[in-house]
Amino acid sequence: MNLEELFEQYKEQSIRGRYLTLDHIQPLLDKLNTNNQVTIIGKSVLEQPIYSYQIGNGETRIYLWSQMHGNESTTTKALFDFLNVLNSGSEFASKMLKTFTFYCIPILNPDGAKLYTRENANKIDLNRDSQNLTQPESNVLRAAFESFKPHYCFNLHDQRTIFGAGDTGKPATVSFLAPSYNEEREINDNRLKAINLIAGINDELQKYIPGQVGRFDDSFNINCIGDTFQFLGVPTILFEAGHYNGDYDREITRKFIFFSLISSFKLISENDLVDNRISDYLNISQNKVVFYDFMYKNIKINYDGIEIITNFVAQYKEELIENTIHFNAYIVEVGELENYFGHYEYDAKGAFYSDDYSNFPKTNQKADFYLNKNVKFVNGLIKS
Repeated sequence: MNLEELFEQYKEQSIRGRYLTLDHIQPLLDKLNTNNQVTIIGKSVLEQPIYSYQIGNGETRIYLWSQMHGNESTTTKALFDFLNVLNSGSEFASKMLKTFTFYCIPILNPDGAKLYTRENANKIDLNRDSQNLTQPESNVLRAAFESFKPHYCFNLHDQRTIFGAGDTGKPATVSFLAPSYNEEREINDNRLKAINLIAGINDELQKYIPGQVGRFDDSFNINCIGDTFQFLGVPTILFEAGHYNGDYDREITRKFIFFSLISSFKLISENDLVDNRISDYLNISQNKVVFYDFMYKNIKINYDGIEIITNFVAQYKEELIENTIHFNAYIVEVGELENYFGHYEYDAKGAFYSDDYSNFPKTNQKADFYLNKNVKFVNGLIKS
């Protein structure tokens, strides 16, 4: 199976970028709803519908949900790409639908999606509400879990650009976790199923993004939904869509999430999962906060009347303005910054820093500045 060709053939062209709301996916749900497979299973805080989509009649039940955090849309795009495959009428699709029953919640947090926030409209992180169940969205997710009785759970998220695959200097483009089910982080049969599946997915991804797969921290937190579902005895896999060089719209990462979904169900359907791949799983580099969006090295600045050579870094803030996400770069730190990397790095080789403010790279200041007064940077990048 050629995953690149499959993606190009079934990529849902009507959705792209980072801002994805119910308005964007409603036409897709209408198109997919050929036989009442789409259901409104609840309402958000602001009374927006929460939709499910069910397809397949196989014995193995798969529960997938995306945009639990409203500003994490990459996996939603990949989910619709995958649903296009399932609706393609191909031999592969036929096999998947006979093997599995898929139950999907494309956007669990429609209010957060509209506002482009991690939290819901009550400013609650739904991924810390799995025990108290104080929010309507949390109750929808839990009710569907209890009624559907899945054999596997796929918890689909995005992660920030700050994460690298260990200390390798490579970004964690896709990361995974088999969540813990207890404080001791022990491995029982259900967690082992998730571990073995992740090891199999990693084998496939290494062909395309070698060294750019990460393993998320497995500290136990029963308030997180993945830990709760693992505790309740269902193998759960956390997906984290991360950064690929230059891909701030996450259209390339979207492809690797699609590859991961296809690989997951291929592995399960073919029963091609080795009994114990704990060591392979643990050999995946652990996610580490080692990246900034911009790193400027060997900058000369005037510090209290003394000229010194130092480094500084800037980070994008994703700001929703008139229904469009704008990436605006702000300075976040000045110093040696050893053991950190920039997705964009610039060696100034001692050039003198100046700006239109105080001629010092201050925290929270826009990354607009000059080097030697003749090289101009606007929003973090050289202005040509």
